[in-house]
Amino acid sequence: MTESTEFLSGARPAAPRFGFLGPLVLALLPVLAALVAAGLVLAVLGSDPIEYYGYVVERGLLRWRGLQATVVNMVPLLILGGALIVSFRSGLWNLGIDGQYLLGTLTAGATAPLLAGAFSSIVALPLAMLAGAAAGALWALPPALLRARAGINEVISGLMMSLIAASLTAAAIKLWLKDPASLEPQTLTLPVEDRLPLLAGTDINIGIFIALGLVIAAHVLMMRSATGLRFRILGLNPLAATHAGLGVPKLTLSVLCLSGALGGLAGAVELTGVLGKMQASWHPGYGFAVVPLVFLARMNGWAVIVFVFAFSVLQIGSASAATRLGVPQDFTLVLVGFLLLFLALSEYAGERLRARKV
Repeated sequence: MTESTEFLSGARPAAPRFGFLGPLVLALLPVLAALVAAGLVLAVLGSDPIEYYGYVVERGLLRWRGLQATVVNMVPLLILGGALIVSFRSGLWNLGIDGQYLLGTLTAGATAPLLAGAFSSIVALPLAMLAGAAAGALWALPPALLRARAGINEVISGLMMSLIAASLTAAAIKLWLKDPASLEPQTLTLPVEDRLPLLAGTDINIGIFIALGLVIAAHVLMMRSATGLRFRILGLNPLAATHAGLGVPKLTLSVLCLSGALGGLAGAVELTGVLGKMQASWHPGYGFAVVPLVFLARMNGWAVIVFVFAFSVLQIGSASAATRLGVPQDFTLVLVGFLLLFLALSEYAGERLRARKV
């Protein structure tokens, strides 16, 4: 950030940093603390934390099938990470990301099988993804308008839109989009041969390249483009953006709708690559899991890739560990909760240290 940008933002001068060690320590300390705290919970539950974490690493990283599952699991998380990089760096909290993801998944689930029956996969899949992205952007529009026009906090409206989305997707599948050939309420199934192609000899589809490209593109957009600079000025100081003639309402709409489009696209890529159909009861809650990862990465796209990979190893490995060691299936959420707690404490401690050095 240049001196002129610091002046416009009204931000305090940053405390001296110790090269890359400062951000690295701030990122790793909450992770280590969360692992220790979760390990204590495991010990209370009667499980050996060392055995549990060792089993997680073995099944999620060291075994070839587990590693493939880890990479596949990364795809929606990476795209959602890109969506949150755009909004968080712009000073806007798109916590309605889960709703946008669900609507994108539903839209792709409703359109992809029909498009695949009329066009080749090369045409059908991109169209289904665009439809999912459009659904995510439209679902982000109400909170964006409320924030841009009325100054209403996007956190509350975004969370409410996510709650509505969960009920709306379930109702839509049960009432209008249900596959008549299925006993379970779900959309039509996209045939396996019409889904995103797999890499030769693996279970990994090309969605991983789409996801990596999108999260890197989000990083480059925010850090290396004129549009990203406008978004970041909005996040640093909306009053400065107004005085600079940037048009805060228009920027707010652009940021939240772009973030929503990426959220919807994450669901569409997941459906066209792995799921093939959407069930009425399906609600993975990926947005809640990605938020702490983006903050641990300091909203850096390259670091997001690293943290998402580590988290995916944990998710895949813990699923096996839960069965083998008798640990609850939702124990990963306990670890995410500890991550949020220690991340907040780390940020508080960092702010106190910076305040003393100013």
